[in-house]
Amino acid sequence: MIKTPLALLIGTSLLAIGSVASAQPLAATSAAAMEHHAEAEMTEGEKLKALFAKSDEDNLKRNPIGALFRGDERYADQLGDYISDEYFAAEKAAEEAELAALLKLDRSKLNATDKIAYDVFQRNKQQALIGYSKEIMDLSVVRPVNHFSGFHTFYPNFASGKGGAPFKTVKNYEDNLKRHKQFIVIGDRSIGRFRQGMDSGVVETKLTITNVIEQLATQIGLGLENSPFMAPTKNFPEDFSDEDKARLTKQYTAATTDIFAGYQRMHDFLKDEYLEVAREGVGLSYMKGGDVMYQNLINNTTTLPLKADYIHELGVSEVTRIKTEMEEIKTEVGFDGTLSEFFEFLRTDAQFHPKSRESLTQRYYDMGKLVDAKIGEQFKVLPKSPLEIRPYDESIEKFQAGGSYQGGTPDGSRPGVFYFNAYDLPSRNTSGITTLYLHEGAPGHHFQISLAQENEALPAFMRFGGNTAYVEGWALYSEKLGFPMGLYNDPYQRFGHLDDEMLRAMRLVVDTGLHSKGWTREKAIQYMLDNSSMGKTDATAEVERYIAIPSQALAYKIGALTIQRLKSEAVEALGDKFDPREFHDQVLNTGALPMTVLETKIRDWIASQG
Repeated sequence: MIKTPLALLIGTSLLAIGSVASAQPLAATSAAAMEHHAEAEMTEGEKLKALFAKSDEDNLKRNPIGALFRGDERYADQLGDYISDEYFAAEKAAEEAELAALLKLDRSKLNATDKIAYDVFQRNKQQALIGYSKEIMDLSVVRPVNHFSGFHTFYPNFASGKGGAPFKTVKNYEDNLKRHKQFIVIGDRSIGRFRQGMDSGVVETKLTITNVIEQLATQIGLGLENSPFMAPTKNFPEDFSDEDKARLTKQYTAATTDIFAGYQRMHDFLKDEYLEVAREGVGLSYMKGGDVMYQNLINNTTTLPLKADYIHELGVSEVTRIKTEMEEIKTEVGFDGTLSEFFEFLRTDAQFHPKSRESLTQRYYDMGKLVDAKIGEQFKVLPKSPLEIRPYDESIEKFQAGGSYQGGTPDGSRPGVFYFNAYDLPSRNTSGITTLYLHEGAPGHHFQISLAQENEALPAFMRFGGNTAYVEGWALYSEKLGFPMGLYNDPYQRFGHLDDEMLRAMRLVVDTGLHSKGWTREKAIQYMLDNSSMGKTDATAEVERYIAIPSQALAYKIGALTIQRLKSEAVEALGDKFDPREFHDQVLNTGALPMTVLETKIRDWIASQG
């Protein structure tokens, strides 16, 4: 993080200028002239850092949740807007102004690291402006909510005392009440956005909206006492007075009642009005303007100019390769039957299913200890932030993926959290424990996200930002590090790794099948069952995720293949001089780079090693 914002950098120079010019009348030196003089005294690198710092500070004001996740409470009483025309106009204006300011700088005068930052910043701004074009906005803002994304899925945990919002002081509790009011406004504005889509003919799917209706009904059905919004009142800090506890409990009860009323308005609108006009076809190919939307999403998530047909065929070839390796493990364990029968054996045999939530939790605790003992062989820099292991809350687990990661704070005061899914235990397969932990926990998302945000030498947008191809590509690449760490000695855990790799390869096929080739939900689910040991519950959740967030699932395999290719280039070029700890440091120490920028950086590093 650049600790010194633009105002301080310029302010220091202004003080020096003022002392030299003190003999002149103050009016003789305008503020604009002083600022210009101050900027002239700065190097290109200083100007770049000042731009980054101002951009970050301005962004935190417009998007206060981002500040709160960093542990910055300056705007803690604000949830933000995120959905109005005014918000989108302000975001677009900021992107345009910051890109213009960047292009005024002389890139040739920057050092190597700053050139990387320049290139990433420029690409980010250019891609964001495409997203704010009328063509894309007309296809996106009118679909503000589905079962996988939307404030109704994020906010309950965030405001429960278990998420990113702090609950240590009376002010923390009062700030949360203020955010509740804005949360209700966002929900009502979402209804307005949906109505715009009804008028323009750009609508969500019946599938995703039906799931949202169920989610809202489930949250309302919890009742006040069991609602996550009331949870902070059951865990007051010890130093709170009885008066404050009573007052806040009463206020939280009233606020939660208002939130439930907002949920009911959204529920009733979606069920009684919107569901009827929602589209039957689940893929973007069935939506007005869907082909344009999908190509833009591919460009965003993969950070490469790839076409859906190419990605689809790449996925088919990867599925074929992985199935061959699966056959080898089937033979190794002495299973007498077809691969499909082996899949069914893994799905149904009791030895591969957890007996309880507690036993599944312990398995992940044990895996964490094994990784901790070996991780120094692959990494020379470890995160300061601790990693906690938790199951999803039972109120939301049904619609969650098999696992996920929530980042901690840069100072380590709030840990990173690896969440795993304990819903429908008979459908959970323990052969995937190793690979899931490596991906979502350490050294996957926890290392990448924590090391970036703990690196104060980077500008904030590189510490806290990123792209899906890098973030998910690194996590998928991390699964393979279980081999040099000796974590895949059990053939069933190796098969679990291949099964997870198969999942990412199938995603290339299924996501493009759904959104560019007209596949149905049922065809996509069956493809995943035919080519892996996934249970139907997991396969269904995966497919419905791809329907809700098109192209996001493509980035895993595209990013991982890029990092694997770069590692192979480094091993071939450096031979005995290759050190995995140095390679991983190079990949991680500048944050989440677009794939093209990462390729240039690693190849320059290889050349510098002689």
